[in-house]
Amino acid sequence: MTTTAQDTLSERQLLLCTCASLEAQGDLQRLVPAISKALDGGVTVNELKEAFSQLYAYTGFPRSLNALGTLQKVLADRKAQGLNDNAGKPVTRPAAWDDASQALRQGTEIQTRLTGGKPFNYDFCPQADYYLKSHLFGDIFAGDQLSAADRELVTVAALSSLKGVAPQLSAHKAGAVNFGNTKEQVEQLCQWLSKNGYSQVDNAADTEAGDWPKGTPNDGYAQYFIGNSYLSPIKPANPSATGNTVANYVNVTFEPGCRNNWHIHHGAHQILICVAGRGWYQEWGKPAIALKPGMIIDIPDEVKHWHGAQRDSWFQHVTNHVPTGGEQSNQWLEPVSDEYYNKLNPSY
Repeated sequence: MTTTAQDTLSERQLLLCTCASLEAQGDLQRLVPAISKALDGGVTVNELKEAFSQLYAYTGFPRSLNALGTLQKVLADRKAQGLNDNAGKPVTRPAAWDDASQALRQGTEIQTRLTGGKPFNYDFCPQADYYLKSHLFGDIFAGDQLSAADRELVTVAALSSLKGVAPQLSAHKAGAVNFGNTKEQVEQLCQWLSKNGYSQVDNAADTEAGDWPKGTPNDGYAQYFIGNSYLSPIKPANPSATGNTVANYVNVTFEPGCRNNWHIHHGAHQILICVAGRGWYQEWGKPAIALKPGMIIDIPDEVKHWHGAQRDSWFQHVTNHVPTGGEQSNQWLEPVSDEYYNKLNPSY
């Protein structure tokens, strides 16, 4: 992705969006250091309060209040350490809070702008239509701590961190552009959230990621992969006193379109347990097998093969190697070419 300075999000915006993502996940343990980092990076106290308050409309009051409580605790701890955090500009009570008709009017205007200038009337449920216009886009958006552009980035970050909200995420990604961000900035945010393990979806295809940890970039084997992959070793919950285990499992995550080269395992069967997304497995001279969660692949030693994600989906599998005798090694061969790979069509 090529960006200019005005198409690149600031460090402050990314730090604010990190806090929004963790609020949405309810991950208070990681939210504590994220808040401190955000405060150190130029996010004000009142901006965090505004973001966490706004997100109750998207993530629910429990997670919003938990995040606010975490912020309060972090501020108290930092004060005890002698740190004086920037509160930001004073909070003022919006006039719309005291005038329901004004809130409805302003909210309708903001919602229309969010949807690209097209009026949106949810006639199927008038209650929800009123709540959206008057409360969400009226009362909540009337606050002046965050710009409209930053509000939508916060919302995109939060929705990217939830499952089952793909239609809303897609709408707010478009709304973020309508509110003044560039497409490049929204793309940067989505890629950054994914790369750093915050997303619960593949933002490129709006498909959900799995519950398995994404891990860290697979740099050691990157030369044998087309696209980016990630590794996360899986440790037994009941480690032995000696540290010895036969459960040397690793979760491998492939971004959409990522696959490894053709290769051969010597001295071991490889087991693939598919846990999330959609992928491919193929042995030399045989048709490719479309993979989905719940499927298991048993790869005999000395068999030339490859595996990876489908074009429009992230893919995760857990892998283990079962010794068959002799020295164990991997023999890496030629890449799976784009021309060949792009001809594959899933069977489901």
